[in-house]
Amino acid sequence: MTGTPEHGMLHGKVVLVMGASAGIGADAARVFAGHGASVMLVARTEGPLRAVADALGEEGFTADHAVGDISRGADVARIVDATIERFGRLDGAFNNAGLTQGGRLDEVSEDDFDRILSVNVKGVWLCLREELRVMRAAGSGSIVNVSSIGGLRGSSGMGAYQATKHAVIGLTRTAAHDNGPDGIRVNVIAPGPTETPMLEQTRRAIPGGVEARIAATPLRKAGTGAEVGEAAAWLLSDLASHISGVVLPVDGGFSA
Repeated sequence: MTGTPEHGMLHGKVVLVMGASAGIGADAARVFAGHGASVMLVARTEGPLRAVADALGEEGFTADHAVGDISRGADVARIVDATIERFGRLDGAFNNAGLTQGGRLDEVSEDDFDRILSVNVKGVWLCLREELRVMRAAGSGSIVNVSSIGGLRGSSGMGAYQATKHAVIGLTRTAAHDNGPDGIRVNVIAPGPTETPMLEQTRRAIPGGVEARIAATPLRKAGTGAEVGEAAAWLLSDLASHISGVVLPVDGGFSA
């Protein structure tokens, strides 16, 4: 993280961060705050979410939090309205909340398939719908959705998850076309293996799979949530003012 909050590339902006209680979301929230943003943090569980917000506050950053489930439209609308009420505006959003799901496509239960779609696809759509509602009224805004390198290619053992991450890219590209005339940019980040609790779930679901991907990565390492956050911060900032509809891999060169 570079600069100071008073001179950071997100200085004066308000950024909504979904899935902010752990992993990429929590790390990215700290990056955004460090670049000068006021952040509204969102997750389903109060305790860990409040801990992240409190820690940012103790460091002198401006942060608040709201509990909600992004697969429920009423929750998302309430969260976006609460952000406007708290900060007076919404300049950026980082739609990061999501689930992982291991198993061959023919082994995934219908309930599990519905569950991952409800969060990873419907949830992103609901976030976009409510964020765009207020950004369109303001005439500007920047949204970064989180997909995965699994949304750029296929591999065995993660079919339901990969289907949702392909869908996030489709939603992003359509939203960029629909909302560009209103001054709103929409982009998507595709992380490779990133050291988070979700990566540990993948390690358990597909033994050896994560290590094989890291070995095939030119930089020979997994990424960090902060590295993903830095890429997102740039996309959210005015430095990327002519960038929209882009899929940005943050994967150490794996997709090269």
